[in-house]
Amino acid sequence: MSNNKLKMKAYWKKNLKTLLILLLVWFTVSFGFGIILVEPLNAIKFGGFKLGFWFAQQGSIYTFVVLIFVYVYRMNQLDKEFDVNEE
Repeated sequence: MSNNKLKMKAYWKKNLKTLLILLLVWFTVSFGFGIILVEPLNAIKFGGFKLGFWFAQQGSIYTFVVLIFVYVYRMNQLDKEFDVNEE
């Protein structure tokens, strides 16, 4: 296998690892906090609202937007690391 193919395979592996971690965070916040753990979280108040309700209505959306920026930042780092950036 050529050096370039090994490099791209390592790049893709790190890309998938990043994706899986971010998807796990998103799943935990949206499904875990917004649905499964909503009752225990509702015992805590956040901004005048029950925390479980807040995660179900707002928190998962905010988390998703933050994860988009984290993904862009991480992919820019990977692109530079493997010299596949657009610059």
